[in-house]
Amino acid sequence: MYKQVIVFNSDILRKVGKGKLAAQVAHASLGALREAERIRPGLVRAWERRGAKKVVVKAPKDVLIERYEIAKLRGLPCYLVRDAGHTQLPPGTITALGIGPAPEKRVDQITGDLKLL
Repeated sequence: MYKQVIVFNSDILRKVGKGKLAAQVAHASLGALREAERIRPGLVRAWERRGAKKVVVKAPKDVLIERYEIAKLRGLPCYLVRDAGHTQLPPGTITALGIGPAPEKRVDQITGDLKLL
């Protein structure tokens, strides 16, 4: 079973509207999907055939960056979103992290302790 987890930066939750939050989660998902397809062609289609499981959790920025580094070291597809700064946040603000799709067990080793958004 494959899974994708999006980690939203909980430090900025009160600074962004629901639409901005949703857009940043989407950026993280798509970025990680592109990375997954680059690393292992066919993985995204296999994930989609099995229901395209996604989970959104939250963590402070320092935890988000730490988990990004761990995912990269373990060879999992991942994507760190930095906001362009056109609307509610300063340019370069880290907003979200996408990990996977990848085997559920491997993703859970990195994100399983984080709380749902």
